[in-house]
Amino acid sequence: MARRERDRSQRSRSLKTVGQLGSSRSSGPQPEQLRGPRARIVQGRETRRCHMSPAIFVGMDVSQDTVDVAVQPGTAFQIANDEQGITGAVTRLQAVQPTLIVLEATGGLEVPLAGALAAVGLPVVVINPRQVRDFARATGQLAKTDRLDAQILARFAEAIRPPVRPVSDEQTQTLAALVARRRQLIELLTAEKNRLRLAARPIQKRLRAHILWLDKELEGLTTDLSTTMRDSPVWREKEEVLRSVPGVGPVLTTTLFANLPELGTLTRKEVAALAGVAPFPRDSGTLKGRRAIWGGRAHVRAALYMAALVATRRNPVIRTFYQRLCQAGKAKKLALTACMRKLLTILNAMVKSRTPWRLAVTLPA
Repeated sequence: MARRERDRSQRSRSLKTVGQLGSSRSSGPQPEQLRGPRARIVQGRETRRCHMSPAIFVGMDVSQDTVDVAVQPGTAFQIANDEQGITGAVTRLQAVQPTLIVLEATGGLEVPLAGALAAVGLPVVVINPRQVRDFARATGQLAKTDRLDAQILARFAEAIRPPVRPVSDEQTQTLAALVARRRQLIELLTAEKNRLRLAARPIQKRLRAHILWLDKELEGLTTDLSTTMRDSPVWREKEEVLRSVPGVGPVLTTTLFANLPELGTLTRKEVAALAGVAPFPRDSGTLKGRRAIWGGRAHVRAALYMAALVATRRNPVIRTFYQRLCQAGKAKKLALTACMRKLLTILNAMVKSRTPWRLAVTLPA
């Protein structure tokens, strides 16, 4: 009898020891005795859980009549591309508070929408459609509809996250429209003059009348451009700084203000890449490819080309730089492109420091 009681006592002692070591049902440690991450797991409801709001990305595909909107994660909807539809979309997106909104550049149709979004402080980016198309092909999306484009834009925003740049204000948009119209008139004048050389005699009179009208229209537009520049104190000050550079004229200054408003706020490499005058490498393994410029803003590059061409003859810094490159065996077109980049770098530094040319010649380019 005594032996049976002794065995029962030993058995209960061993079970108690096992329960203390690992059993959760027996007399295990209390939650307040635990330390580290396990304490939060055991306490469960007693701990405060931190919920992070998910990042929301929006893609908006703009067409002439409608705008397709894709919210990721979320839903997709369509609005009318008018004042009432844009106002409704802005209100709806303000409630969502997206991390980034991406639109494609569609020849100016996106300008009212982008301006309305930026006016209320929403992060909006207008990007090159070629980037989105390449991204869609890379993801295997070959079909193309307005709704699919909006979804691709949202996925592009989430994956790439392009940097947000300030959207042009109304005054800058007006200047850009005047500069674009001037460029169109010059193209029309060139085309009509070329037609006049080969036109039959009955057509020549009409062509000369049209050329005369285009000349008067161009003259009036140039006057409007000068008035717009003078009416802005900021542009007037910047123009005085830029026009002090030999080789820089009114065409380049107005083009820079209208199509490159970031001038003076970027580094020399960033502004060169944005204008499309930065050389990109094409190397692979042991192959050293030829550097070439790519992308950028074509209208800025065209204005820079003419300004650099004049500067190689009239600007002492650019002329010396051009001659040194040619003497080193560089092709003239390549040397001229390098002069375009150097001229843009100098102008960027001058606007940033508000330094005229006679003092800016010592700035690092």
